[in-house]
Amino acid sequence: MPGPATPLSPASDIAFTPMVKSVQTRKGSRPAYERMEARGSWKTAISPDLAGFIAAQTSVFLATANAEGQPYIQHRGGPAGFLRVLDERTIAFADFVGNRQFITQGNLAENTKAHLFLIDYEQARRVKIWGEARVVEGDAALTASLMPEGYKATAEQTILFTVTAWDPNCSQHIPRRVTAAEVSAALAAREARIAALTAEVARLRETGAR
Repeated sequence: MPGPATPLSPASDIAFTPMVKSVQTRKGSRPAYERMEARGSWKTAISPDLAGFIAAQTSVFLATANAEGQPYIQHRGGPAGFLRVLDERTIAFADFVGNRQFITQGNLAENTKAHLFLIDYEQARRVKIWGEARVVEGDAALTASLMPEGYKATAEQTILFTVTAWDPNCSQHIPRRVTAAEVSAALAAREARIAALTAEVARLRETGAR
């Protein structure tokens, strides 16, 4: 597996291996990515904009692979803010109790390389984050500090993700979706508007009848 980019190589080399670059060359996209690399390549620290995007997410996909390279993707969700930016290189979240297969934890025990994929269907934005992750067990204070207030879930450990590089992905082909809460809010606003207009019509009719 490719390691993190060295200080002398662009950050995108974490994903753009020699084989990937050869495919890009064959298919004609390598010159564009060479220009991107010359301009500074991907970012390696969490920017304020990315921190805000992370804080707003209610869903994330965490990818790992075992020592043999077998990949696995796990979904994690919670209220906005369950993903916490601790500093410009670290993302953390309380690991809620699930089906207790522990595939992610087992994979990370033998291969720390990981990937976070964040997608906002409403705003048609997605971000890819490469890095390394580890599971922290037995630190009740840390886990408690990451628990979303009032959220009905049980957390048994913490996952810390160290960012190596990140890239805001293309917004093409992202389906536009809204949450049930957003639909409810829109319907409530519509009903309130209808009620206000109905009351105004009744008032005008009463005024005209005088």
